[in-house]
Amino acid sequence: MAFRVGVGETDFADLRRSGKYYVDKTEILYELVEETENKVTLFTRPRRFGKTLMMNMMSNFFSIRKDSREIFEGLRITKHKTFCEKWMNQCPVLFISFKDVEAETYEGAYKMLQTRLADVCKEWESLYKEERVNAADRKVFKELMFETAKESDVRSSLKIIMRMMHAVYGRKVILLIDEYDVPIARANEMSAVGNPFYSAMLAVLRGLMGTALKDNEFLEFAVITGCLRIAKESIFTGTNNFSSYSVLDADFSGFFGFTGDEVTELLLAADREDKAEMIKEWYDGYVFGDSFVYCPWDVMNYLSALKKRRNAKPKNYWKNTSHNGVLLTFVKRTDFKVKGKFEILMNKGTIVQTVSDDLTYDTLHSSEDHLWSVLLMTGYLTKADEKEEGETVRLRIPNREIASIFEDTVVELFRQTIDNSARKSMMDALWNGDEQEASKVISDLLWRTISYNDYHEDYYHAFLAGVFVGLGYEVESNKEKGLGRPDILLKDDDNRRAMIIEAKRSMKEEDMDQDCDAAVSQIVNKKYADGLCGYTRIRCYGIAFFQKHARVKRMQ
Repeated sequence: MAFRVGVGETDFADLRRSGKYYVDKTEILYELVEETENKVTLFTRPRRFGKTLMMNMMSNFFSIRKDSREIFEGLRITKHKTFCEKWMNQCPVLFISFKDVEAETYEGAYKMLQTRLADVCKEWESLYKEERVNAADRKVFKELMFETAKESDVRSSLKIIMRMMHAVYGRKVILLIDEYDVPIARANEMSAVGNPFYSAMLAVLRGLMGTALKDNEFLEFAVITGCLRIAKESIFTGTNNFSSYSVLDADFSGFFGFTGDEVTELLLAADREDKAEMIKEWYDGYVFGDSFVYCPWDVMNYLSALKKRRNAKPKNYWKNTSHNGVLLTFVKRTDFKVKGKFEILMNKGTIVQTVSDDLTYDTLHSSEDHLWSVLLMTGYLTKADEKEEGETVRLRIPNREIASIFEDTVVELFRQTIDNSARKSMMDALWNGDEQEASKVISDLLWRTISYNDYHEDYYHAFLAGVFVGLGYEVESNKEKGLGRPDILLKDDDNRRAMIIEAKRSMKEEDMDQDCDAAVSQIVNKKYADGLCGYTRIRCYGIAFFQKHARVKRMQ
């Protein structure tokens, strides 16, 4: 069968039946049930590390309403025959995700929660018709389904549904809650911008989960996923046999993300073994507990691109799937002296930091340690040594992909804090053809950014684009012109003038003049100025960069 990629697949049954590649993580079922005594298990991992697919797989395995023998055939869990006989399709399973329960107001978020609960009730509508279910529960169930239930019933809803399931099936219920912390995280974000409803949202979720998890005689066990463990909010306080596993814990560390051996097998199946080093550079490097793992979202996206184009270049698939604002917020904090630490990290070094997986959303920004912890728990940083334990660990940027997000953050910080008078001096020099002054001003601007030695051409392109934004010009970056794409095309229609800039990264300082000449020649040879009709002045520049130095030459 031809290799098939399932990018973003979260429905385990569809994935298996469609013949798409599945990295076998089913052994977690045995370890979770047979090797622990957990009544409630919380797994916290960054986004895009396979949590939802994992939970969907668990639902398919345990659900009494399914026959899952076909879709689990050949997978590792089936080697545990006695376990499968005891657990496969033997329990009612209540599976709910909170990933979409987020809004800009409490009313909006609460409405989305009601809708999600209504969806669950519709999936289990048959419970309403069962005579074995008591009349009071049926009444609340109907109100939940039609989104007319009182808030007190919403808070008790999961336990009510579980009691109904137990009445019908005579078995305790397995509860699966995916992305449990999304509503609270969003409420906290909105509180920070003047729309406070964090406490209200927290109270609803505390009631909803508290009644379902604490002293619930209808609960077999619960598995919960999220990005952070919420500690002080008391959601899990008093829960019996509760265990939490974060990126710091060795237990279950290889089940979220792809291990090196799994990626090797994947590349062999895809006939793309020649891309192993590139995939490792871009998407490997995360240390969860004592396991090294790749980000599965990125690996599968890149393999999908490679299936279409064998020489497709790796790119950043992760940055648009997560909230990258935390990096910018952190580095902008004047009360935290983090610039030096960012410089070390961006130069492929490590920093020693006290971290904790016991956090609370409303105090995330209260200390520097908390923010470093958030960066670790959400995947922007990782442990430098898998053998390190305890709260004081060495941290590093995991891979090329995350390094590019740090670079983007530095460019954005520069754009937001740049002195407009310096930008005006630069533009005056460029429009006047003053190469020496332009070189000096651009170099001065570079020196104000966070030091970063591993510069590459894209960094300089982004830096230049950031300098030009907000000056009142039309700025195009890498748009088609002539026979190619100039790095920067700047238009000043009011004064009928335009500027073309081609940037080069020099490997040595003594190469900068030669690289400037090459950039100017590229503008000429590829006819970048063609089509700029009606402009009375067109300036064309080659700019060579070496670390924090710039050299500017104009086309004569």
